[in-house]
Amino acid sequence: MMPEKVFIPPIKIQGIKTKLVPWIRKNAALRYDTVWIEPFMGSGIVGFNIAPEKAIFADINPCIIDFYNHIKSGKINSHLVREFLEEEGEKLAKLNDAYYYEVRERFNKGHEPLDFLFLNRSCFNGMIRFNKNYDFNVPYGHKPKRFSKAYITKIVNQVAFIENKLKYSDWDFLCQSFEETITMATSDSFIYCDPPYIGRHVDYYDSWDEKSELALCAALKKSGTKFMLSTWDHNDFRTNIYVKSVWSFCNKITKEHFYHVGGSEKNRNPMIEALLTNYIPYIGINETMKSNEQLSVFDIALY
Repeated sequence: MMPEKVFIPPIKIQGIKTKLVPWIRKNAALRYDTVWIEPFMGSGIVGFNIAPEKAIFADINPCIIDFYNHIKSGKINSHLVREFLEEEGEKLAKLNDAYYYEVRERFNKGHEPLDFLFLNRSCFNGMIRFNKNYDFNVPYGHKPKRFSKAYITKIVNQVAFIENKLKYSDWDFLCQSFEETITMATSDSFIYCDPPYIGRHVDYYDSWDEKSELALCAALKKSGTKFMLSTWDHNDFRTNIYVKSVWSFCNKITKEHFYHVGGSEKNRNPMIEALLTNYIPYIGINETMKSNEQLSVFDIALY
């Protein structure tokens, strides 16, 4: 059987869930009229591939939200992206790191979405990182010939995919907290959360700690709608203690996954990924699920 094709978004983010998208989609409790709500948009890869007719994508990073709102409004399109990257790519090839840092300085003053795309695709390891003043501070990736014709076409096609989806879908991109986003949920909504992984991501521009984890759990419970949470369960060295404490009322399914988020092999170890839900996921029909609360008839009837 051929692997399911997954669309890769134009903005790269470390820890992107490319290989997990089919697994997540299979276990999401969705109907044709479900409103998809994603409080931690990040790359947007999960929601973009599920491609609901109506969705709310939110993130506290204004650069990500601004980029997609520019596509939605038509200020950015695939043709402009090609022209921009061809021109900027030539300058990078000639001037190397000096030009990268020139664009980075320019972006930190004006926060232009196309500059953000350029930096995201030419910085070290595709990272998105900001300092306390919200200046982009990722160093150069040392690839002066990064923007080859084929690479530019790949990015252009990714932007064109979003353009096309926005023609037939009602998608909103909002820069706001996860608390604000979750309060927008109704009985017709499905919330998918992919927050920073507690105990693992320590260099996010937004810190994530136990207080944040507890606040997220409280907000999801209060929403009264179905939700799915991506998190880590364990690896060869540690276990996520919050799965059995804060999220003990949830059903859990797991899958081994490799996150290629470092430059050395020691940072590329396997991890057991977990999906936590307040309903019985598809896989849960034929597998033993662990939960401390009895599920409602409505949850079971979904399948």
